[in-house]
Amino acid sequence: MSTDKRCNKVWLLVCISFLLLSYGCAKKTTVVLLPDPDGKVGHVTVSNDAGTLDITHAREATTVKGRDSLPAGSTILSKEAIDAEFSPVLTILPAQPVHFILYFKSESTELTEQSVKILPEIIASIQSRKSQDISVIGHSDTAGDRQYNLQLSRKRALAVSRILEKKDVEATFIKSTSHGEMNPLVKTADNTHEPRNRRVEVVVR
Repeated sequence: MSTDKRCNKVWLLVCISFLLLSYGCAKKTTVVLLPDPDGKVGHVTVSNDAGTLDITHAREATTVKGRDSLPAGSTILSKEAIDAEFSPVLTILPAQPVHFILYFKSESTELTEQSVKILPEIIASIQSRKSQDISVIGHSDTAGDRQYNLQLSRKRALAVSRILEKKDVEATFIKSTSHGEMNPLVKTADNTHEPRNRRVEVVVR
């Protein structure tokens, strides 16, 4: 049996784990499609020698008894049923990455007052997860020269990395990159001041 990789990346792991758990316990394969934590639902195609079945809805499930057995008609499982049946798998799944956005003052590496208030939350997330994989990604708006903006975004990422290091985050755990004006949060015309694009994204895994 195979599963199509068009389902969301993390929850494909759930699907595969479900297969292993169910096959080992009951000599059958059960596939359940779970939504991402933000509610988005992917797509799984379950297929074997007997046929194919698409699963596209949250908590939709199907069971296959063997290579020569057609995948059973799908059904929607309740959250309670999924928790009861697959709790051993769900408890060992890695935690989803946490994303934070810090904004900066115009043409500056100084955080806005609101973003300064978010720093303790980032530190707490790193500490609670005992994270050793932290991405710090610098960005700028389109105001000014592209090369200047790239350098500015690097300085912003470096500024945030230094803040984290001062809070006892190991420097080797931090990966710092910069995109300049190339990946705006809000698309604008060139030479446009946009506060939401003057940012650093911090991803804690």
